Amino acid sequence: MTRVMIVDDAEFMRMVIRNTLIKHGHEVIAEAAEGEEAIQTYLQLKPEIVLMNINIPNINGEEVLRKLLVMDPKAKVVMCPSLGQQTIITESTKIGAMGFITKSFETDEIIDVMRQIAEPN
Repeated sequence: MTRVMIVDDAEFMRMVIRNTLIKHGHEVIAEAAEGEEAIQTYLQLKPEIVLMNINIPNINGEEVLRKLLVMDPKAKVVMCPSLGQQTIITESTKIGAMGFITKSFETDEIIDVMRQIAEPN
């Protein structure tokens, strides 16, 4: 079981992702709707994996990713962009994102990415 934090400003998306993760045995320990909340929650709870939307209020997902990796270089962050955001995906990879799940995801896509990242190398 992997301890996960979901960061997305859309409550519906958080619910869909949460339900999928729980159904497949993961533990959703926190949710955040904006960047500053995500950073503070991460520092308090240290989730194993963060699933994060790129377009979130306050501080965008790329900047949150940068800050998390400065505070915890071992942070495992999966970005969840909308379709058609290839430039953002490329930039986030350079920053240090461990994976991507596009918002048109299938359940298997989420679970496959979680499995790849959660398993020790």
